[in-house]
Amino acid sequence: MAGLAWWKLQTVRAAQGVLLGGGKQDLVDFAVSLQGRIDDLHRAVDEIAAGLSRVDRRVDTAVSKTSLVRYDAYEGAGGHQSASIALLDAGRSGVVLTAIQGRDYARIYVKELDHGRPSVALSPEEQEAVERAMAG
Repeated sequence: MAGLAWWKLQTVRAAQGVLLGGGKQDLVDFAVSLQGRIDDLHRAVDEIAAGLSRVDRRVDTAVSKTSLVRYDAYEGAGGHQSASIALLDAGRSGVVLTAIQGRDYARIYVKELDHGRPSVALSPEEQEAVERAMAG
């Protein structure tokens, strides 16, 4: 009976050795070290999630929506030389730049948008540039 018990104990110890990788620790020490590793992984995941959140905030405020609308501002000017370009972030904030080309002059206008609300009324072409930018 004692021989059978000794043999079973050796079998259990061999299986434990395979599980522990041949180390001298027992299952309790192994479980404690494993829990420590799991806690370290949880902290690392939390740090990565916080970093991703910071990156998301930065990306949301970067210019990511653009559109260009070319047109003739004046009858007979021809060539679609005037243009409005919208440069917006994901929250519809940014600027609309407009260059009006005449025969003898060029004028440039800049209008700000804050969450889709312009600081100054937009022309139809500027509004079209904003809509195209947000659609794309």
